Amino acid sequence: MKKPNIAIVGATGLVGSTFLKVLEERDFPFDNLYLMASAKSAGTVVPFRGVDYTVEELSERSFDKPIDIALFSAG
Repeated sequence: MKKPNIAIVGATGLVGSTFLKVLEERDFPFDNLYLMASAKSAGTVVPFRGVDYTVEELSERSFDKPIDIALFSAG
């Protein structure tokens, strides 16, 4: 079975960090992880499972990637 590609919108906020915590606690398998947030948070580096992920600004083209699961926490 193929591991899913996951996107988290609002990744730098409280709920977004909770999404990451739950993925870690459940040892949820994934192939790619895309972290997205507002322009203010874009460029923030978030460590997760030993990898540093750079948060990208959410835009109209953000979902042009092969995303299987999207978790949203946008105000």
